[in-house]
Amino acid sequence: MKGASFLTRLGHARDGLRAAVAREPSMKTHVAAAAVVGVSLVWAGSPPVWWAVMAVTVAMVFACELMNTALEALCDHLHPQRHPAIKMTKDVAAAAVLLSSVGALAVGVAFAVDQLWPIMRTWAALR
Repeated sequence: MKGASFLTRLGHARDGLRAAVAREPSMKTHVAAAAVVGVSLVWAGSPPVWWAVMAVTVAMVFACELMNTALEALCDHLHPQRHPAIKMTKDVAAAAVLLSSVGALAVGVAFAVDQLWPIMRTWAALR
């Protein structure tokens, strides 16, 4: 909303995030995955660079999912009937979420190899 205060705009963003989490089951999955990422970072005692990489990665997935949710809601409102252009629009938005999620998975594997695997090897050697 043009001319609104920063706090008002922040409230709109909060409302949008709440609506997306309530509407989209995949958002709940992303929130749970982000929590696992946070716990893993703390547990591994990861350096700041891993925190930054994970923050950007999680934000990328969330942003793609939020844009997908917004686009789907708009498409459904403007054209509730099936239409090839609407299908393509939704499919492309879903592909963005998929691509960002695959990228996040790659970052997660790199994190596991770099940060978690050495801890697991140390524990295994102690047994």
